[in-house]
Amino acid sequence: MNKLLIYTDGGARGNPGPAAIGIVFYDEKRNLVAKHKKYLGPKTNNQAEYLAVIEALRIAKKHVVEELIFYLDSELVCRQLTGEYKIKHPELMKLHAKAKALENSYSKVTYKNVPRENEHIQEADALVNEALDAHAGYV
Repeated sequence: MNKLLIYTDGGARGNPGPAAIGIVFYDEKRNLVAKHKKYLGPKTNNQAEYLAVIEALRIAKKHVVEELIFYLDSELVCRQLTGEYKIKHPELMKLHAKAKALENSYSKVTYKNVPRENEHIQEADALVNEALDAHAGYV
């Protein structure tokens, strides 16, 4: 396996509010490799989206791959990571810097914006909600 396809989502109930991330990893043939969810505590939606990417960059190291292709439904975070949008918020600048530093572990990292209706993004979103519900005691 030389490449991972990674679908990430981050969300907060309230903005800011209780937040969580969901990540789904696939190999090049679209076989499921792993899923990950994590409760973050109080964050904004954009912070959660960035933290999902950062966590995925860290987890991907375990799989010894050279290339990562990220799929995000957050147009803002995707375009900031590709350099199309400037970053004005100081906290997002810090998270952007962390993500960029982690990218150096890979030969190639690509970010693609996909619609929220994408089935794999919905899978990542479901993981976000599972983590939030578990923390709130709904599960």
